Amino acid sequence: MLSRARRRGETEETGIPDLTTDPGFFELLTGSHRRLVGRPLLPDGADADWAYRLAPFALLAHDTAPDPCFVYANRMAQENFGYSRDELIGMPSRLSAEAPDRAERDRLLAAVARNGCVAGYSGIRIAKSGRRFPIVDVVVWQLIDADGVTHGQAATYRLPPGG
Repeated sequence: MLSRARRRGETEETGIPDLTTDPGFFELLTGSHRRLVGRPLLPDGADADWAYRLAPFALLAHDTAPDPCFVYANRMAQENFGYSRDELIGMPSRLSAEAPDRAERDRLLAAVARNGCVAGYSGIRIAKSGRRFPIVDVVVWQLIDADGVTHGQAATYRLPPGG
């Protein structure tokens, strides 16, 4: 599902399918969150369009490549990082943290791979402009479909008040 194979609906620049309102990807995001985190990702009645355009939290996902790349970023995440959708999708997710903070990020992602999810993380990320910003209430989970196949990892976060 999250491979870099060329498909209809992919972005011209990255060759990655546009997953913003893809029903299968929406089910992967919400279903894996419900199974692994133990609660719904979105409020009742919220759909893929709401998650992408209106969610009051950032929502991102990356693939399973050795150097994972973003395959999904909602509008809130795009605004926080200062990238357009086409700039963010396909970018190695490690670049969302400054080099000194990448070891901590790698430890977090390894814990998610071992445990299925991690909640309560906070950290610093870096925007396209070089601006550093804090993230809080981070939840990261494995994107595992109903058949047990891992497709990547996803995360939600908020900015702290005044952040």
